Amino acid sequence: MAHPAIAPRILCIGIPVRDLTFRVETVPARGSKANATHLAEICGGNALNAAIAMARLGGRVAFAGPMGDAQETSSGFILERMADEGIDISHIVRIPGAATPVSAIIIDASGERTLTIYRDPALWTVRLPDADELLARCQAVLVESRCGAFCIDLCTEARRRGIPVIIGVDRAMELTDGLLTAASHLLFASEQAQETAGIEDDGEALKRLAKLSPAFLGATRGPEGTIWLNDVGRLEETPAFTVDAVDTLGAGDVFHGAFTLRLAEGGDVREALRFAAAAAALKCTRHGGGLAAPQRIEVEAFLQNLVGAAPYAR
Repeated sequence: MAHPAIAPRILCIGIPVRDLTFRVETVPARGSKANATHLAEICGGNALNAAIAMARLGGRVAFAGPMGDAQETSSGFILERMADEGIDISHIVRIPGAATPVSAIIIDASGERTLTIYRDPALWTVRLPDADELLARCQAVLVESRCGAFCIDLCTEARRRGIPVIIGVDRAMELTDGLLTAASHLLFASEQAQETAGIEDDGEALKRLAKLSPAFLGATRGPEGTIWLNDVGRLEETPAFTVDAVDTLGAGDVFHGAFTLRLAEGGDVREALRFAAAAAALKCTRHGGGLAAPQRIEVEAFLQNLVGAAPYAR
């Protein structure tokens, strides 16, 4: 898999989060207590996890979106981590008086995560910088689905300029959501595809959504791989890879980032999906959320060492 001569520039739009992660044997029952075996303080959020993955995989990544007041501590912690990863933070907008989101995440012995998060409603009042500034020399845009309220116009302008817009969907969308038509690629989580379409079947849900959106449509299903519609509207599947999963936090975001980067490098959809599946699988083998995203050399070695491998993260 050859690297492009110049690494593609990718714009990520989202709302960064400060994550407190606790490892436990089992998730405590309601009203009970449990002792954690490990505590980690990391940065997260869908688009930020994807941005970290893309930076490690060889992309030039810029980030735009709202953060809390310049005086609160969570934003300073996150910005330091972003700078460490080489992410351009010059387009982040600070919201006076607002709080940067914070989440508490419990990861059990199987690697599954349970979380709660607080997002200040004031963050959605953000006004992003000018489109010419954000889209200059940009090869792709990746957006958290919850951010449509403040980036629909930017996504529409990106598509007008021929720039792919990839939406990572981790919550149900309204069928009137402008991102459904502003996107070039929509990557749903399985549950959210079904909830959005109102159909309890991934394939049928994608077919219904295809009547509303011209975008490429796919649904990620964790260990069951990704189901997607090809150019002629037929369902295809890209399998996940077999690994010993210890932490699934951020795996979907790493998938979205790797998929976006490979598309921006000129890969086709099948290649991008396989590349993304490998990156997400490797992330699941280590703790740390999005900060456990693999390096490019790891993903390429993983794919080169496969001999007919197909199955899933167990």
